[in-house]
Amino acid sequence: MFERFFKNRYGYSRWDGTQQVEGLDADEILKALSDDYMENGNLQQALKRLMQDGMRSDDGRRTMGLRELMERMREQRNQQLNRYNMASGVMDDLREKLEEIKQLERAGIQRRLDGEQSDQQQAAQQPAKGAQGQEDQQQSPGSQSQQGQEGQQGESGGENGSDLTPEQKRKMLEMIAKRKQDYLDNLPADIPGQVKGLSEYDFMDDQAREKFKELMDSLQQQMMQQFFQGMQQSLQNMTPEDIARMREMIRDLNKMLRERQEGKEPDFDSFMQKHGEYFPGVNSLDDLIEQMQQQMAAMQGIMDNLSSEQQEELQNLMEQLMGDDRIRVDLMELAQNLEAVAPMENMRTRFNFRGDESLPLNEAMRMMSRLQQMEGLEDQLSEARRMDNLEAIDSEKVKELLGDEEYQSVEQLKELMKMLEEAGYIQKRGNRWELTARGIRKIGQKALQDIFNKLKRDGFGRHVSPFRGVGGERTDESKVYQFGDPFLLDLEKTLMNALHRRGTGTPVGLQKEDFEVYRTEFTTQSSTVLMIDMSLSMIYNGCQPAAKKVAVALESLIRSQFPRDNLYIVGFSRIAQEFKPNELIEMSTLDNQQGTNMAHGLMLSRQLLARHRGVNKQIIMITDGGPTVWYEDGEWLFNWPYNHMAEQQTLLEVQRCTREGITINTFMLEDDNWMIAFVNQMSQINHGRTFYADKNNLGEYLLVDYLNSKRKIVS
Repeated sequence: MFERFFKNRYGYSRWDGTQQVEGLDADEILKALSDDYMENGNLQQALKRLMQDGMRSDDGRRTMGLRELMERMREQRNQQLNRYNMASGVMDDLREKLEEIKQLERAGIQRRLDGEQSDQQQAAQQPAKGAQGQEDQQQSPGSQSQQGQEGQQGESGGENGSDLTPEQKRKMLEMIAKRKQDYLDNLPADIPGQVKGLSEYDFMDDQAREKFKELMDSLQQQMMQQFFQGMQQSLQNMTPEDIARMREMIRDLNKMLRERQEGKEPDFDSFMQKHGEYFPGVNSLDDLIEQMQQQMAAMQGIMDNLSSEQQEELQNLMEQLMGDDRIRVDLMELAQNLEAVAPMENMRTRFNFRGDESLPLNEAMRMMSRLQQMEGLEDQLSEARRMDNLEAIDSEKVKELLGDEEYQSVEQLKELMKMLEEAGYIQKRGNRWELTARGIRKIGQKALQDIFNKLKRDGFGRHVSPFRGVGGERTDESKVYQFGDPFLLDLEKTLMNALHRRGTGTPVGLQKEDFEVYRTEFTTQSSTVLMIDMSLSMIYNGCQPAAKKVAVALESLIRSQFPRDNLYIVGFSRIAQEFKPNELIEMSTLDNQQGTNMAHGLMLSRQLLARHRGVNKQIIMITDGGPTVWYEDGEWLFNWPYNHMAEQQTLLEVQRCTREGITINTFMLEDDNWMIAFVNQMSQINHGRTFYADKNNLGEYLLVDYLNSKRKIVS
């Protein structure tokens, strides 16, 4: 009965980095690359930069790019290199541990001496009766004979130390302690010599003995793990049967590698059924070779970062730890076979360690393996950046070396192209990706949204058109009804007019002068040419992206809201040319040329508008400079800064546009004195308007002015 109360309950917990969040969608991806694509007109380059730089969605979700992934990996690597000292750290760590063991043994010897002396002092302080009993015991013939026997036994102290006097015990213990101290002091300076000497030494201190045993077990495991990751048992603790099984495994492994070299197909499954315990998580011979290669490369990396003396010292230690000569020979063959099957030259890297902290051998091997894997991952990331091949990146390796956040970013980057294609925004033709018509429309909507989102923040004024068209939307204002008006009755004001005229009372009598109706907006159909300056100065001044964005947004606005309007795009530089709507999105800075040919641009715009009979014709010109190109002797000529012929021919075209009823509205992105004077001449001839706009607010000026020119409130 309580099911309806609890079935939609939710649980909340503190964010700990392990929770999964919903990934990015195709709209967010297309939005992220749209500005870059519109600026350069190259989808391949826009996609490549998006993969390199990453993206952030509107709700704050973030996908790292390849560049940041590489920076994070290099930062982690540098932290390790700045912290540790591999050149002497591994050997220093072994020396420190051996020195600790020797100090424990010396301290244990001293405790034995101090304990014996304390026992004698306590015996000397016993009551007289106890002393007399001791004296009787010392005078016993059997005791004297036993003491002589104990003296002849040397360090062992005889089979029955109770027959020795306390003084004899003390002297014997001091003698044993002296010999052991001398033995410890005279151990060789090199690590293999110390290990060998301590292996033959009989410890007096239990803690020192246990420490040394732990060290030997650890070193033997590490020595074997450079080949076999699953080795969890030292050679010292192996039974003869265990050692025999391991020798058999190494021989079988060498046989498989030799067969691989000969081009045969080894029976890997049978090998794993027999020896799988040594290779956990391995599913193929290639996996096994890669795992062993990484282990051996880590040890070789440690060797490469040691001096020649340290290399020899560590090599001797490893050979000494390998007690079985037959296993040593088999492992040497294994190393040769691995090198033949999978050369490790590229994995042997000498790293520039700059720190002071030492590392135990097993930790050094893990860190070296991690650094070498980072080298490989960096190569993958570099290849992905060069070849745009994200599949070259091992996502699991990214997760292992860098973390979950980086792993999620790589996975999202890999899905990027697939999501855009499935959404119908891009399609592949040959080896290149292209935008579909749907993708182009989406980018136009995004450009339009960008402009009007900013408009909501900034606010704007109105520019009312003198022309009228067919009926539009109702406003909040009302007027006295006139014959022919749409009968959108304002009932409240109609009744109030009747009451004011006759006074209160019922029924209310209405007359024709009482009726009020809502005013309506009227929209007009228009034909527009958007003239975009595509001279080189538009690139130098950073105005080209804004102009193109306005063109894309205006085309999207007209297509979606004013489908009966006509829009043409004309770019002008050395000459003028028309850009079709499907070509507009591909416009790039490569289309820009030297020169500002306003005359040819106005001429081409006038010819395009002549195709339509409507009365509302306009040219919207976006430019950052005056005319610098004119026509003479059958060709267009260029001169900068200004040329009288270019001005005259431009003003002549302005007159022709004016005679044909074409309004020229100019959006100026620069306001030098000569340009102001020239544009004022154009306005005097054409009676069009001039806007001095910044490239950052060009869109708000142009699009809002266009919208306002579509409406007129009936008065």
